[in-house]
Amino acid sequence: MLSERISVFALILAIAISCSGPQAYLRKAVRIMDANGLYAEGAEWEATREHALSQRPATVEEAQAVVCEALEVAGGRHSFFLPWENVKAITEMEWRMPSVDILDCGVAVITLPDFSGGEDDGRSYARNVVDAVPDDISGAIIDLRGNTGGNMYPMIAAVHRFIKDGDDMLRFRSRNHTNSVPLDFILRCEGMEREAFLDCPVAILTDSLTASSGEATLICFRGQENVKTFGTPTAGYASANRSFRMPDGSSLVLTTGRDVARTGEEFCDDPIVPDVHTDNPMEDAINWLKK
Repeated sequence: MLSERISVFALILAIAISCSGPQAYLRKAVRIMDANGLYAEGAEWEATREHALSQRPATVEEAQAVVCEALEVAGGRHSFFLPWENVKAITEMEWRMPSVDILDCGVAVITLPDFSGGEDDGRSYARNVVDAVPDDISGAIIDLRGNTGGNMYPMIAAVHRFIKDGDDMLRFRSRNHTNSVPLDFILRCEGMEREAFLDCPVAILTDSLTASSGEATLICFRGQENVKTFGTPTAGYASANRSFRMPDGSSLVLTTGRDVARTGEEFCDDPIVPDVHTDNPMEDAINWLKK
C-alpha cells in the first residue's frame, strides 16, 4: 500500500515537472529569491541572478543545482534547498517534550529542546512547561543547549511567564520592512492566554548547537532585568526563514529577515555571546541564582 502511494506521488511529481520544465522551475526560484531574500540586492546578487537566468538546465536536477548556488547569495548561510523527500521526512521527525525540574533551592530548571511537531503537539509542548512551574519559585534556569530550532512559537509560549513587556520582545527586519512578533499573538497561535508574570531572576544556558528558533527564544529575554546567560556562544542562525514550495514538492528555505531584540540589537549570522562564558553553565547559573 505504501509503495502504491509513493508511485502515485512520483507520477504527480513527474506531471508537475513536465508542465513547468527545468527553465521555468529555475525562473520561479530566482523570482522568489529576488523578491524575498535578505541579501538579494547589490552587485553580488545582480551578478548571481544574471548568471542563474543565463543557464539552460536540461533537467530539474540541473536547475536545482543552479538554485542552490544562488540561494547561498540571496539568503546566506541559514538558507537551504529541501528535496521533496526531505520535506516529507521533516514532517515525520520525532521530537522531545520539554521538562521541568524543581531543585531543593526553589529554582525551576526548564529544558527546552528543538521542536518540529504539528499544531496540537506545539500546544502540548508549551502547556507541559506552563502547567509544571509553580508560582513560588525563587528563580528559573532555561536550558537551550542543544536546541537546534524548529517552530519558535511553542518554545516562547512555554516560558512566556518569565518574559516581561512581551509586545516588543522580538522583531524581524527584512530588506524593506520590520515586523513585530507580540507575545499575545504567539499565545493565541498556541491556544493560550497570557498568565501572570513571574518576577524572579532567570538564567539561560546556551551552547554552539543553540540555533535558529532556539536563538530567537533567547533574544526574547535580551535587555530584560534579572536575566543572565551562561555557557558558550550560539550557532549564529538568528534570522527569520520562510519556506517556499516548488512545483515538484521541494522547498526553498530562504532567509528573509534579521532577528531584532527589544534593545534594538540586530542578530543574524554571528553567534550570540553569553554574559558568562563557562564550561559549567548549570553550576554557575545555580550559584548566581542562589546569590
